[in-house]
Amino acid sequence: MTEIKSSTIAGMSMKGGRNDNFYFCLLQYFPDSKRWFLHSLLKVQDEKGLESEEAIRSWINRYKLKQLVVDFPLSKPACHDCLVDCPGDKICVDHNVKEIRSKISKILIDDKKIYSDSPKGYERNRNKDDEFDINKNLLDKNANDHLLSRSFKRKLKKGYLPYWNRPIDFWVWSQYHDQLLEFFNISYDSYGNTSLMIQSRFDYLKRHFPSDLELFEGNTSIALIELLKANIISKRDLINLKDFEVHAEARLDIIKSIEKGLNIFVYDNDLEILVKNPHAFDSFLLSVIGQNISTQENSNLPEWVNPDYCRFAAASF
Repeated sequence: MTEIKSSTIAGMSMKGGRNDNFYFCLLQYFPDSKRWFLHSLLKVQDEKGLESEEAIRSWINRYKLKQLVVDFPLSKPACHDCLVDCPGDKICVDHNVKEIRSKISKILIDDKKIYSDSPKGYERNRNKDDEFDINKNLLDKNANDHLLSRSFKRKLKKGYLPYWNRPIDFWVWSQYHDQLLEFFNISYDSYGNTSLMIQSRFDYLKRHFPSDLELFEGNTSIALIELLKANIISKRDLINLKDFEVHAEARLDIIKSIEKGLNIFVYDNDLEILVKNPHAFDSFLLSVIGQNISTQENSNLPEWVNPDYCRFAAASF
């Protein structure tokens, strides 16, 4: 096994409003058995007499936690801290914004050249790509590989917004846009489902975290796609997650597959909570991303993403 960087890591989903219940999921590695255990699955309402913010701080201190993965943006769009007399969105002078827009322009120019060189062949391939094929494998290519899907091309033409997007957005689009749309019917944007209230709440929380706590940003949908790529879970599991009648069974199948594929042990009483509660399930997936960080198997992000700033954990199983 890869050398373990950290023996204790936690995941915590920040989705929902202030009064929504959430879970703190702690994984611990035991060298003697060479196995990971779901050590604690803590529900904020179980901490009597403590506000939710105080409960989180209490858990971090109690378990001497050094690494925490959250499903929340840890970096800001360019506009957030910009002090320049703004010339306007379309001619933004920020270096990162200009670089990402240049990359988007190149992809669209290359696509246009393919069409210009062989318009009939392009349209034939386009029509073939649009046909429903049960055997089509969306994992075979990244979204920015030509031929571009219609939805990805629309996404690029819509543009990169300096007040809404971060460089990591473009990386996610390029790698996962089509897969996220197919399996989860979502399109990734850093602040697409992050309310101002949650942003303010998390900014407040961070001020009270220990200075040596490492924070990472994870994405549960991307983690599930990577688990599918690694043949740890099945395509049927992802499809069933969207079905209200069988989504609990899908969560059970996914957890059991993760237990087997990633050497993680989950106690029966915790398993029942993970299956029944989507927030607990999301926190578990974030802790699995944390395990991937600890085993140093996560993918290296390109420098233009500013990985040290965005702290995005690109899981690779």
